[in-house]
Amino acid sequence: MAKIKRIGVLTSGGDAPGMNAAIRAVTRTAIYFHLEVIGIRHGYQGMIQGNFKELKAHSVSDIIQRGGTFLKTARSEEFKTVEGRKKAYDNLVNAGINGVVVIGGDGTFTGARIFNEEYEIPFVGIPGTIDNDIYGTDYTIGFDTCLNTVVDAVDKIRDTASAHNRLFFIEVMGAEAGFIALRSGIATGAEAIMIPELINQTQNLKKVLEEGFKRKKSSNIIIVAEGDEEGGAFEIAEKVKDDFKEYSVRVTVLGHIQRGGSPTVFDRVTASRLGYAAVEALLDDQKSVMVGLQNGEVVLVSFRKAVKLNKDVNRQLLEIADILSI
Repeated sequence: MAKIKRIGVLTSGGDAPGMNAAIRAVTRTAIYFHLEVIGIRHGYQGMIQGNFKELKAHSVSDIIQRGGTFLKTARSEEFKTVEGRKKAYDNLVNAGINGVVVIGGDGTFTGARIFNEEYEIPFVGIPGTIDNDIYGTDYTIGFDTCLNTVVDAVDKIRDTASAHNRLFFIEVMGAEAGFIALRSGIATGAEAIMIPELINQTQNLKKVLEEGFKRKKSSNIIIVAEGDEEGGAFEIAEKVKDDFKEYSVRVTVLGHIQRGGSPTVFDRVTASRLGYAAVEALLDDQKSVMVGLQNGEVVLVSFRKAVKLNKDVNRQLLEIADILSI
C-alpha cells in the first residue's frame, strides 16, 4: 500500500446533521499529520466526474454548527457499475489521492467495500445517517439531532392534542428500522409506538386505545415509523378511526425536517471523534473498515459486517415503552 500523502473526503446518500463536523475533523486531523486533503463534491458521482477541491484548515471554518453537508451529497447509479468505478479510480489516481474517507450509511459503505475489492486505494467509513441502523456502532452521526427535532415537534403537537379530544398519528422516518420511533416515542410519552421490527401491531394498538378511553384519556399520541409493516401513519389511522369515533383523528408526517437543523453537542463531538479516528485508521494502513462507537469507545468494523449484519432495536426499550404507556 502506498504511503498516505493525500486523502479525499466525501459525503454520500442521505444527509445528516453532523456531517459538516465530521468533514471538519477529517480535514484538520489530516492537516495536523501533514497530509493534503481533497474535498469530493456530490459523493461518488463527484468522484466519477472529478469534482475535486483542495481543503485547507480555513476551508472548514464556521461549519461545525451547520446541518447538511457543504460538500453536497448524491446517490450515484453510475458508481454501481464497473465502468463507473473505473472512472472514479482513474480520477483518484490522477489527483494523487491515496486514501478516502466516506461519510454515509449502508449504500455508501457497500460502494466502498466493492471498490476496495477492485482497487488498492483504501477507503475508511464514518457512519452518518439519522436512522442509526448501521451494525457495529451504537450511534450514527445525525441520530441524536434527529431525535431532538422529533421530540420538539411532538411536544408541540401534544399541547394541541390535549386541548381537544384528539388522536394524533405522527409519522417519523425509518423506512427499514424503528430506532427513531422507539426512542422518540419513549421521550415524548407516546401512548403507542409502531415500528418495522414488530408485526401485527394494529390489534394491540386498538386495545391500548380502548383501555385509555376507559380511563378517560382525552388525547393520544401514536408514533409510527414510515416503514411499519402495516403501513405509514395515514394507513394505520384509516384502520382504527372507525372504532374510535369519540376522538378526532389527525395525522402529521414530520418528513425532512428530521434531517435538518444545527447538530446537537453529542453529534458534534461524535463526528469529531470519528473524523479523527478515520484519519488515524488510514495512517495505520486500515482498509475497507468503518469507525464506530461501542460503549463509548471508538472501534473498527469491517464494511462487510457493517453492511451485511442486522442491527436490532433494544428489546428492553420496547418493554419500557409498553410499561410506561399505561
